[in-house]
Amino acid sequence: MEKIKEILEKNNQEQLLKFVDELSDNEKNELLQQISEIDFSLLDLLKDENKQAKKGVITPILDVARLTDIEANSDKYKEAGLEIIRQGKAAAVLLAGGMGTRLGSDKPKGMYNIGITKDVYIFEMIIRNLLDVVKEAGNYIHLFVMTSEKNHEDTTGFFTEKNYFGYDKNFIHFFKQSMAPATDYDGKILLETKGRVATSPNGNGGWFKSMEDGNVMHIVDDEGIEWLNVFAVDNVCQRICDPKFIGATYLSGKPCGAKVVAKASPDEKVGVLCNEDGRPSIVEYYELTKEMMEEKDKDGNYAYNYGVILNYLLKVSDLKAIINDKLPVHIVEKKIKYVDDNGNEVSPETPNGYKFETLILDMIHMLDGCLGYEVLRDYEFAPIKNKTGVDSVESARELLKKNGVSL
Repeated sequence: MEKIKEILEKNNQEQLLKFVDELSDNEKNELLQQISEIDFSLLDLLKDENKQAKKGVITPILDVARLTDIEANSDKYKEAGLEIIRQGKAAAVLLAGGMGTRLGSDKPKGMYNIGITKDVYIFEMIIRNLLDVVKEAGNYIHLFVMTSEKNHEDTTGFFTEKNYFGYDKNFIHFFKQSMAPATDYDGKILLETKGRVATSPNGNGGWFKSMEDGNVMHIVDDEGIEWLNVFAVDNVCQRICDPKFIGATYLSGKPCGAKVVAKASPDEKVGVLCNEDGRPSIVEYYELTKEMMEEKDKDGNYAYNYGVILNYLLKVSDLKAIINDKLPVHIVEKKIKYVDDNGNEVSPETPNGYKFETLILDMIHMLDGCLGYEVLRDYEFAPIKNKTGVDSVESARELLKKNGVSL
């Protein structure tokens, strides 16, 4: 207690112990443990909140394996990729820390049932897609599943209940995403309850550090895994540890590959793979000028044509080389549940503070190169973000049925 008081005083955050005398011994210990894990250096960033890093010089990405290139080199890419998988040098990392709130569920997003006449869960579709490669390669692939504080127990329990959807459980490893504190506009860390600090996941760029914190990186090292395919939970059609993707990236000599889809229109609201100051970068749609959106290359194709789908292949040795250089931390205004001075729990209707996030796109930008790998939108891009409309359960079901999946 004295040590924690000292830390809080040093960082001007004594309010975190305001209700400590009202807590049970267990609650008190949990609060002290939580406070001891806070990275207080994040608060220094608030002093520069208006000094957002400016984008460098943006130019079109030239390193893209287009559909025609992939077709022409199909056998070569596939064989190279299968060889890496058979040697146990490739693994997958599933980013599954989110909840299904926007889908009307209070459970982990991966537990959402997209079936119509039978049960078909998002997690189940991901495992099915990975099993396709397991069968083709003839050996299991390690799958690391990143959960969060809020959904860890539900996620691990669900996998156990469903017998890992037919996957060998010895090859599935769970780890929790590291959390970052949430603050009010004055930089004071908020309490979510009297005995709990308000925290949020540290963004999709925090997965590698979270693997280290979660004590699973030793598996990567012990097994000699050289490539990690990182992907988001909500795209039920994506191919994971796709041999052609692995082979193409490996043969390109680049430390990173990014699956991309041709944009549906020049102004489609997707992040675009490009170069920034000569290094790979992902530029948000609102950062492209109208001229850039309309620009054509020498073949008459749109120059900024390739939208990322959050499916990346990254070389472990290069990740380890950059991980000591701190990723930029983004400060985001959010609605944060908190306890007021009188101990009342408040759920604000408008943003009331800041959360801190790292982004995988900054990780990509720190690497020396990235191969864009084009995939067919109708075959590999069915994100589930909403219940109906665009990028929804409805649209994903249509694509799954189109690809022969029985729902």
